[in-house]
Amino acid sequence: MGLLERALDQAAAIIAGIGASQAALPTPCADWDVRALVRHLIGQDLRNFTVAARGETADWQAPAGNVGEDWAGAFRDGAAQLMAVWRAADLDRPITMPGGGQAPLGARASQQMAEFAVHGWDLVKATGQRVSLDPQLAEHALDWSHQMLRPEARGKAFGLEVPVSPDAPIYDRLAGWFGRDPGWTPAS
Repeated sequence: MGLLERALDQAAAIIAGIGASQAALPTPCADWDVRALVRHLIGQDLRNFTVAARGETADWQAPAGNVGEDWAGAFRDGAAQLMAVWRAADLDRPITMPGGGQAPLGARASQQMAEFAVHGWDLVKATGQRVSLDPQLAEHALDWSHQMLRPEARGKAFGLEVPVSPDAPIYDRLAGWFGRDPGWTPAS
């Protein structure tokens, strides 16, 4: 849970660093500008991850809710709710996984860390923030996703892998694994 909390803190700091004039900037997620990506993080991810932390099935087809103009405050509030649910959860309780099989509830936290690490990188690239991203989060996210990301998800929820040198910085490898070009710039 400590690593998930660090992922949430990192995402919160990145969101707090976004200026109002940056809302319409493109992101490495081709279909989303900064506003849409932040709305996804707050209005879908935090909502659905809280449901998942309860051991329930989230509705990923439901549209993101309205998050208002105080993105940093909305993210902090949602993150606090998510962590409260996780702290009260029985992490060893078996749950049914998408696609079948069972796993302990706590396994869902790794998916959440990966989502916040990748989208945090997206927002940093889009807004040009100069922040030091937590390498341990990216390592954990990459390790988890190498085990869990199925080839049939490529081209749907995730783009095709972008080849990246194995000695590239960890966030470049994470971005490439999730179908992003590590050399992406807003002009590209």
